[in-house]
Amino acid sequence: MLQLGAPAPDFSLFDADMELFKLSGVRGKNVVLYFYPKDDTPGCTVEAIEFSDHEEDFARYNTLIVGVSKDDCLSHATFRDKHGLAITLLADEDRKVCEKYKVWQEKEKDGIKKMGVVRSTFIIDAKGLLRHMQYGVTAKGHALEILNIIKTLD
Repeated sequence: MLQLGAPAPDFSLFDADMELFKLSGVRGKNVVLYFYPKDDTPGCTVEAIEFSDHEEDFARYNTLIVGVSKDDCLSHATFRDKHGLAITLLADEDRKVCEKYKVWQEKEKDGIKKMGVVRSTFIIDAKGLLRHMQYGVTAKGHALEILNIIKTLD
């Protein structure tokens, strides 16, 4: 089980440019790690655009924004380019990172239950420790909510 103050589970995934991203490789920076269900869907697009719009504000607080979904690198590149996204998008096609962070869960929509990614956000501090965890996020307005939390980190 994930616990606040514990080390964030490390991982390596490929980004939209097929470059390898390793969480432990960005130690020294805060990381907003957010999981979303699918590229180019309404809620996911709103969330990604809002994080991108505030990317410079996050950078002032030594914070990198990283989005993760099950989509592949090509889908991420198309999504990024279509919407002019400034954030890092990582491909977790085999769901291993989603499972490490407990975001692969049973969801119900219109009475039908199926497994999927629960929109979730984690703040990892510069030492690699989990400082904030939030599951079942509402996309609109979430980036500013997270930015306000980042501003309080010591």
